[in-house]
Amino acid sequence: MKIMVINGPNINMLGIREPNIYGKNNFKTLIKSVKRWAKELGVKVKTFQSNSEGEIITAIQKCYKKFDGIVINPAGYTHTSVAILDALKSVNIPTVEVHISDVASREDFRQISYVSKYAEKTIAGLGIDGYKIALEYLSSK
Repeated sequence: MKIMVINGPNINMLGIREPNIYGKNNFKTLIKSVKRWAKELGVKVKTFQSNSEGEIITAIQKCYKKFDGIVINPAGYTHTSVAILDALKSVNIPTVEVHISDVASREDFRQISYVSKYAEKTIAGLGIDGYKIALEYLSSK
């Protein structure tokens, strides 16, 4: 099984940006953890991060017929990007949406998630451990 883990804007600033909301783990720790968890689960994983909506869409499209699952933290694009939703629909790959913070308890505009209209599961508010749960979910399919 091959899983693509896609991170959106500002995720590369983990540990720096609002650690009271996103935690103290940095981006390097996130990626190392994802790779370790994937190895423990016996799955191959590739990671990708971009602050650009177009690059995220291209990364999703490149998954077509090459990956068995997608874990995506669209970050700020969660609430604005119909294009990312459409890209996920077009590749038709099982997808889990992950959010490090508990978006449900945050600002009103964060209550909208276009990605959740496609994702099989949404995991929020568990810090970087949400990625582990997403990998476990997809690897059990």
